[in-house]
Parts: sequence; structure tokens; C-alpha cells
Amino acid sequence: MRRRIIIAFILFLIVAFIVACATSPTGRRQLAFFPTSEMNQMGVAAFEQIQEETPRSQDQAKIRYVNCVTDALLAHVPRSHAGLDWNIVLFDDDAVNAFALPGGKMGVYTGLLRVAENQHQLAAVIGHEIGHVIAEHGNERMSTAYATGASLQIVSVLGGERTAQRDRMMGLLGLGAQFGIILPFSRTQEREADIIGLDLMAEAGFNPEESVSLWRNMARASGNGPPEFLSTHPSSDTRIRDLTQHMPRARSAYEKALEGGRRPQCD
Repeated sequence: MRRRIIIAFILFLIVAFIVACATSPTGRRQLAFFPTSEMNQMGVAAFEQIQEETPRSQDQAKIRYVNCVTDALLAHVPRSHAGLDWNIVLFDDDAVNAFALPGGKMGVYTGLLRVAENQHQLAAVIGHEIGHVIAEHGNERMSTAYATGASLQIVSVLGGERTAQRDRMMGLLGLGAQFGIILPFSRTQEREADIIGLDLMAEAGFNPEESVSLWRNMARASGNGPPEFLSTHPSSDTRIRDLTQHMPRARSAYEKALEGGRRPQCD
């Protein structure tokens, strides 16, 4: 019985992956069950709710600064996403954070501006958030959660009569899905968004080397966070390593941007 349950669980995930398989901008295979238009509508609705609950900054200088960096980056998004109704809002909140939603809706908290020390570091953060939208990570996360939940439901049905042993197995499968599927997928998405953002900032004329400085600042600001294995985000060390590995390509794009006269002045 145990073997049959595990096989059914694995087979369902394999079938779901094949049926709803898409390709991310970096060539990675990903799940995408939901129509892009539906995801965009949900992103807009969520963004409106966040704006109702969180005060917007009234500091016009900071707003212009954030918009300047964002506009420079958006000039280099792929054509497939250039037509989105992109919008970024600066929220008056001390949190060192930013977010992105399907449909091109993004938010930056004023607390982040204390850690992102210049326009290049801010571009690394906003480029990362744009990367989430371009790679449609929202769709992938919802699809992964949906597939995992459906798989556990199938396992529950195949498991037959409820017993103490069956309940323990279901609990272990649920724990395995959380640590073995959902969190690693999220870490993969974060690292992918880092690389997409690195390329964007370099093409726009922001110094990609500053992305490494940003994550060093983030590490100091976050203190002792949870272990990477139990986190939805990679550790700062992992991010710095990945960015460093991709830096030669980004540096080449940055030099071409400078030669082409792309030198943002958003200070």
C-alpha cells in the first residue's frame, strides 16, 4: 500500500509537469496552469488591496528617484512584457522590502532606501522584482501549490480507510512536499530573478557590481535569518556567489551600455 501511494504521488506530479510545462526566460522548465490574463487580473486586485492597507510615501523626491530607476530598467524588458501596465509605488514603511505582482505591479518600501545606498543598488532590487514578473513566477508558485495539493488529495483517496499509520504517512508527505518542492522552487525563482535583474540593470547602464554590495548590505541588515534549507529565499552568500558567476556577462553588457550613452542619473 505504501509503495502504491508513493508511486501515485510521483506519477501525478510527472503528468502535471508534462501537461502544464512552460519555459522561463533562462530556459528553465516550469509549471504554468493558469492563463496569464487571469494572473494579471489577480495581481491588479492584490495591488489595489495593498494600497488600501499601506500608506504611500508623500516624499516627491524619493518617488521621482524610484520612478527614474524603474523607467530606465523597463526600457529593456522583453517585447513580450513591454506592453504591460507597469506601475511601481513607494510605500511609507520601514520594512527593508520590495515586491512584484503579476501584471507589472510593484512596490518598494521606504526602509529599503536605507539599505540600497545608491541608484545601482536600487536598480538591482527593482530589476529583481521585474524579473519575477517577466518569468511569471506568480503563475509558477500557484501552479506548484495547486499540483502539490491535488497530489496529496489523490494520495488521501488512494490511502483508503483512515488509520493512525495513514495519518502519519500523510503528514510526512505534506512535510516532504513543503521542504522538497515548494520551498526549493521558491529559492530557484529568487535566484532566477536575481540573474534576470542583473542583466537588466547592466543593459540599462547601472553598474552590476553594485548588486553584490547590495546583498552584503542586506546580510548586515537581516542579521541571523533562518537556515537556507528552511527559507523561501537563498542565503546572501548563495546570491553573491551566483551573481559573481554571472558577472562577466553582465559586465560586458554594462560596458556596451556605457558605450551607447546609457548612463542613468537618478541620484
